[in-house]
Amino acid sequence: MQLTAEFVVSAASAADFPKDGAPEVAVVGRSNVGKSSLINALVRRSVARTSAAPGKTRLINYYRVRPAGGPAWYLADLPGYGYARGGTGARQTFERMAGEYFGRHQGRKSGISPRSPRRHLAGALLLIDARHPELAQDAEAHAWLEATALPVVVVAAKIDKLTRAERVRAGQQWEHSYDGPVLPVSAVTGEGLKELWTLIDRLTRNPAP
Repeated sequence: MQLTAEFVVSAASAADFPKDGAPEVAVVGRSNVGKSSLINALVRRSVARTSAAPGKTRLINYYRVRPAGGPAWYLADLPGYGYARGGTGARQTFERMAGEYFGRHQGRKSGISPRSPRRHLAGALLLIDARHPELAQDAEAHAWLEATALPVVVVAAKIDKLTRAERVRAGQQWEHSYDGPVLPVSAVTGEGLKELWTLIDRLTRNPAP
């Protein structure tokens, strides 16, 4: 597939979000799950910087993608969550930035409560590590995203790290944890990227109202 892809902005707040109305697909996951590597593999060029020190990103990084002959859309890489070095500060940063991005607010009793998403949000990709399919932090993030009423695609990254037997066991755990399909992908071998492209194309052509 022919396309163009470029870094646009590192957004520190809602004021920095692109305002052209192009559909956006959020990329959410733990700090060391390989979001940048997957973005680079997906667009077939190095637009996202990978870091040897996970948990340092505190901004939402926007990448503009335009497939040949199709409309442009954005990948929005949110700050990672759950990395030990980040501690409470990393969690607070994620909740604040994700709250602004998804149009949510702090509820008095239940914490973060859903509000209507911005009109150009098409959906979210939740990246989990295929080697650790049942982490509580990922389950919490999944529930958080489900509450936005946006389409959520669960993506099991680093599937190349598993043996065939391990993949079978992980698949059973995914079904139990996420109650729906989970797409295994690898930024190294390219497995699952074509299927992920198909899902993203479907999301961006039919963004949530």
